Amino acid sequence: MKRTLALAALLLAGFALAAPGAAPAQEAAPALTKDPKQVKAGRYRLDPAHGKITWSISHLGFSTYYGQFTDVSGDLTLDSAAPDKSTLSIKIGTGSANGLNDKLNAHLKQPDFLDVEKFPEATFVSQSVEPTSPTTARVNGTLTLRGVSKPVSFDATFNQAGVNPVDKIYSVGFDGRTEIKRSDFGVNAFLPLLGDEVTLRLEGEFKLQ
Repeated sequence: MKRTLALAALLLAGFALAAPGAAPAQEAAPALTKDPKQVKAGRYRLDPAHGKITWSISHLGFSTYYGQFTDVSGDLTLDSAAPDKSTLSIKIGTGSANGLNDKLNAHLKQPDFLDVEKFPEATFVSQSVEPTSPTTARVNGTLTLRGVSKPVSFDATFNQAGVNPVDKIYSVGFDGRTEIKRSDFGVNAFLPLLGDEVTLRLEGEFKLQ
């Protein structure tokens, strides 16, 4: 008798699921992927809360000093089938330069460094993307800083893509690294005591639009 009732309950459950108007089963969220070929193509926008540029410079030869630009925005057009056709455009608020020291931060805004009042924004616009491995690429473009435009390239590494478990938005993440000479952009203060070479580490999470 118990077995008969159990079978009847299973049949009723099956009819209920198949009945018109029954709620469809929810699809599982797409899995995160570290395979660039599986990334959705399209237009992405940098998440400002997770887009930072960390800079470092030799301080009198005694130590390496670190800081960040925290006001970074940008757009990425990504073509996973043809990554060389991808494009990147970034804007950097120069006034956001932060060396974790109020006196230094105020000095960085002055004309002998970033001259923020005259040049409140720096930009990077890509001109070509050269894949260097399945998960890395060389991004070549033009950096404009303090009104000076110079070719700059950086090495980018793909981290992963998929639906972000926090905001439920499809996202893609990259790391990048490059080195520039500040004197190329007219930032000559305290050379050669302060290093000319500035290492830039780039971190970005981009949201599909």
